[in-house]
Amino acid sequence: MKSPVRLERRLEQPKWLNWAIPLISLLGALAVGAIVLLLTGKNPLDVYQRIFERGFLSTRALTGTLRTATPFAFTGLCAAAAFRLGVINIGGEGQLYMGAIGASYVGLVMGSSYPVGIVIIAMVFAGMIFGGMYAGFVGLLRAQFNTNEIITSLMMNYIAGIVLNYLIFNSLSYWRDPRSAGFPSGKPLEKRAFWPSYEIAGVGISFGLLLAAFVAIAVWVLYKRSRFGFEIGVIADSPRAARYIGIRTKTTIVAVTALSGALAGIGGASQVGDFTHYLDAKGLQLNSFGYTGIVVAALARLNPLGAIVVAILLGGLTNAGYSLQGPDFPSGLVGTLQGLILFTAVAGEILMKYRVKRNTAAKKATVAS
Repeated sequence: MKSPVRLERRLEQPKWLNWAIPLISLLGALAVGAIVLLLTGKNPLDVYQRIFERGFLSTRALTGTLRTATPFAFTGLCAAAAFRLGVINIGGEGQLYMGAIGASYVGLVMGSSYPVGIVIIAMVFAGMIFGGMYAGFVGLLRAQFNTNEIITSLMMNYIAGIVLNYLIFNSLSYWRDPRSAGFPSGKPLEKRAFWPSYEIAGVGISFGLLLAAFVAIAVWVLYKRSRFGFEIGVIADSPRAARYIGIRTKTTIVAVTALSGALAGIGGASQVGDFTHYLDAKGLQLNSFGYTGIVVAALARLNPLGAIVVAILLGGLTNAGYSLQGPDFPSGLVGTLQGLILFTAVAGEILMKYRVKRNTAAKKATVAS
């Protein structure tokens, strides 16, 4: 029996779909989440109201939301930059770890003797280099040996986690605080290595979030207004056509993957410079910033500017989950909603490329029978 509906590929994509599909995806995730809450005996309106209040409706809540959104913005940019080429880099988690390692080292070495501005710039570049080189290896394997970057980038997340644990918990490395004999922790940075924060109308904004916004604009210009961005679009549409017209596809794959990792690496540097002020091995791994970045990129439809907005939205959701955690609040709700948002965002991509049409042939067959 034929289906009463069919999918027909769109020859042109209406511009209104660019904002409608993410909005529909978000509403769809909330609707499915409401069903889950009803099945567990919770009032969806009450739960969502509490999430909104704790995430956005006070200066303290908004400050926490923007803090949580900062690493999400960088890992979202990381995923978006690679996905636009068709390279599925899901290693933002490990690349963020490596960026934090590099930035904390520079902060420890330079923090006691160099001006604040120079230390911050050096930490940003260290995060970029460490994260970029770590991701560049994934791109090199993909370009040179056609390996599956999903598997390699995922496995390198675990390797980066092992390195992180080794530096703090399993060795007497330069990163480890020698005074933390009872429970090992990272060596604290000097105050010169602390990144500044700003306050607007009582809301605290970290330097890292402002940097993420600047980087998002730079990436958008790179992809939309440069020859390099044009080449990325050609490769994403047809690698064979790109090679035919002389585009160096292998070099571009490595470069874009390294750029993707560099963006995540800045996120790691921001965690050290903005918030923890030491290499927090346990905290970095518990928060899963890199995996949430994939949700950010998907809901933003790989738009760098949209990634900042979505990061703030998911930052509010996550921050509310932290503050509401208790016996009367479902502990797994935040993770469930993030998973539903990713699922509906992927489903929304189908509606971007195809329209749902009534299958007239199936209707005629039904009438004839």
